Amino acid sequence: MGIVEEAHNVRIVGKGNEIVILAHGFGTDQSVWKHLVPHLVDDYRVILYDNMGAGTTNPEYFDFERYYTIDGFVYDLLAILQELQVQSCIFVGHSLSAMVGLLASISHPHLFTKLILVSASPRFLNDSEYFGGFQQEDLRELYEGIRSNYKAWCSGFAPLVIGGDMESVAVQEFSRTLFNMRPDIALSLAQTIFQFDLRPILGHVTVPCHIIQSTKDLAAPVVVAEYLQQNLGGKTIVEVMPTEGHLPQLSSPDVVVPVLLNHIHHDLAEVK
Repeated sequence: MGIVEEAHNVRIVGKGNEIVILAHGFGTDQSVWKHLVPHLVDDYRVILYDNMGAGTTNPEYFDFERYYTIDGFVYDLLAILQELQVQSCIFVGHSLSAMVGLLASISHPHLFTKLILVSASPRFLNDSEYFGGFQQEDLRELYEGIRSNYKAWCSGFAPLVIGGDMESVAVQEFSRTLFNMRPDIALSLAQTIFQFDLRPILGHVTVPCHIIQSTKDLAAPVVVAEYLQQNLGGKTIVEVMPTEGHLPQLSSPDVVVPVLLNHIHHDLAEVK
């Protein structure tokens, strides 16, 4: 196993000629895909990895300067693909990683046959002509919550993001992976993610994009999915699922797994 593979806990499962990459978002790790993976292993080679900063990675490897922007995650993804000698893949990215996939595809379009974007947002902050879901004051309070009492913040943030009560298995699971992050790293990543504005790059994306979205998502409202469809440079399709929350693959797998399989198995024109 190479250095990059080891640092990111890269795991390769399944058989098949086509490769599917599963990439997670903020506050989770590769376990967020646990309901999907068993349905892929008979037909695809599946590559999972953990983003640097996840609780499952070595915090000593986290370079605050490198991950001050999302570009650090893009370089990591490309390094993983290079180390594994991946020539082409279907990329499934959730939230932060959806945007990482978009950026990687601009410089290396030949590596991606399609991008499946789950709960994606190019900008979380509202401005005069754009609704991302958050005001700057909301984010100031969020950062202060992380600084002052990380455990209490996790307990409050998890049910908001998942869209369920504290007793639900999905909320407990997200609380666990969120709390596993080192608080200073969580704060740094939250600032990187919630302050980025990737709207200007959308037109440069030429790889086909499948945009998968919950009906109700605090962090990525449906209007954001519509904005992506209108502004991405390549062909797109949007599917809005009858689910609630920002991690539907964890909270509503019975609905989400068949949808994801449909988009993984079929190209844009063939999606049922």
